[in-house]
Amino acid sequence: MRTRIKEFRARYDLTQEELAKKVGVRRETILFLEKGRYNPSLILAHKIAKVLNTTIDELFIFDDE
Repeated sequence: MRTRIKEFRARYDLTQEELAKKVGVRRETILFLEKGRYNPSLILAHKIAKVLNTTIDELFIFDDE
């Protein structure tokens, strides 16, 4: 799975730390999400999408394997 979190963060001029605080996780979690090393829970995906004013479908790209 790939994400567009970094791209959307840039639109709102948010750092990883700022986004992490808004959704209640550590900065490392955002880093791992951006690098594709961590798959978020549905609740976390929803929180991130809401903060970034987008949908889960726009934010997360599921690669068919």
